[in-house]
Amino acid sequence: MPYQVDQSNKIERSGDTVLALSNDQVYTIRIPAREKREAINVLVQRRKGRRHKWVVLQLFAVALYYLIRELPSGEQVTIDKEYMGHEDDIKNTLLSLLWRNDPDFDAENIAFGHVGKKSAVHKKALAVYHGKAKADTILKADDLLRQIIGR
Repeated sequence: MPYQVDQSNKIERSGDTVLALSNDQVYTIRIPAREKREAINVLVQRRKGRRHKWVVLQLFAVALYYLIRELPSGEQVTIDKEYMGHEDDIKNTLLSLLWRNDPDFDAENIAFGHVGKKSAVHKKALAVYHGKAKADTILKADDLLRQIIGR
């Protein structure tokens, strides 16, 4: 069974965002609201003329990068479809980040699909989002921006 990724509270919404990666074990990342706002403000300011959607997709791809780099080599992952119609953009950005450290990472190991509300990964993401569990990693604005603009 491939690993699965789910997000609780989209990047563009107020409040913290949580992403979870799960198969037998679960790994979670939390992005506090203030850190998201800071990263969004920096990117919007630096990327004048870019749509807000571009910024959101970049941040989502970077958050996925921090999750997927935790995968054991050769494992497949299914990412819940959070941004319909933008899967290719997200995957391309994600792969460019992954290939920096692992040029042999197989693009075929990443797919988008429906994860479902009853999945373990969805339940874990919600638990972290609601404060019932602790995230394994908390990302700061600098963590996100470092991958996009090298800050």
